[in-house]
Amino acid sequence: MSLPHPILTVAQYIEQFPKEVQSRLHRIREIVVKNAPEATESISYGMPAYKTHGKVLIYFAAFKNHIGFYATPSGHSAFRKELADYKQGKGSVQFAMNEPLPVELISKIVIFRSVENKRISMSKKNIQ
Repeated sequence: MSLPHPILTVAQYIEQFPKEVQSRLHRIREIVVKNAPEATESISYGMPAYKTHGKVLIYFAAFKNHIGFYATPSGHSAFRKELADYKQGKGSVQFAMNEPLPVELISKIVIFRSVENKRISMSKKNIQ
C-alpha cells in the first residue's frame, strides 16, 4: 500500500476538489495574484499560503460547506463590519459554498494586508 503524495503546490491543492470548488479556489488565487503580485505562494498548514515582505498575507482552505479565509487577526478586525454577515472564528471567516464569493471584499483585505506587511517591513528596516 502506498501513501498518498503530499500536496506541494497550490495547483495540486486546488486540483483535489470538485470542479465547482476548484472554481472558487482559483478565483481567490487570482484575487491574491492581481492585488499582491509580489506575494510568494506555498502550502503551509496543509493549505494555500501567501507571504509578502516575509510575513503571512493570507491563507485559504476548502471545506465541505465553506471556504475558510485567514487574513490574520488584523485583516479581520480591520473589516469587522464588512465581515459581520459571515460565520467567523479567531482570525478566520467562512464563505459559504452556497453563497456568492465576496470578490471585492477579499480584494480589499488582500490589499490591506499587503500594505500592512510592507509598512511593517519598512519600519523594521528603518530601526536597523
